[in-house]
Amino acid sequence: MLEFGVIPTAPRPRTLRMAVELDHPFTTSRSIDDSYAVILDLERVIPCVEGGSIIERTSDTAAKAEIKVKMGAMSMTFTGTVEIVEQDAAAHTAVLSVKSREAGGQGHANATVTFALHDGGGTVHTNAQITGKAASMGEGVIAGVLDGLITDFTGKLSAL
Repeated sequence: MLEFGVIPTAPRPRTLRMAVELDHPFTTSRSIDDSYAVILDLERVIPCVEGGSIIERTSDTAAKAEIKVKMGAMSMTFTGTVEIVEQDAAAHTAVLSVKSREAGGQGHANATVTFALHDGGGTVHTNAQITGKAASMGEGVIAGVLDGLITDFTGKLSAL
């Protein structure tokens, strides 16, 4: 029975969320100091991600960026920020924070990307959190897409 002043509402749909962690080694012929300078140069690093581009540099350590990603039969565009949140020149490590929102949608793709360099290369550790339509694709598709993007990224990073 309905009472006056009470409006029945449908339950809110549950937001799909997914977390993926990946590690990727890479090699390079650059010196460790040159490699460290490259990972701190957002104008060089962001375009190394397939579909990635800088929209606007907002500070020495941050930029607005966009990435166009194909996930299965679906293509999505995410816009947001990339910021260097930690850097240790002596240890040759850096942490980048990526926060993005699906253009025209409700989803997010956020990540913490940790670079640890050594002579001859390094590793990229990615901890990503995905919500919305992208997360609905399933863990296997998301992990495969991210793995492919990061593998391609480390190949391009090696060539810089």
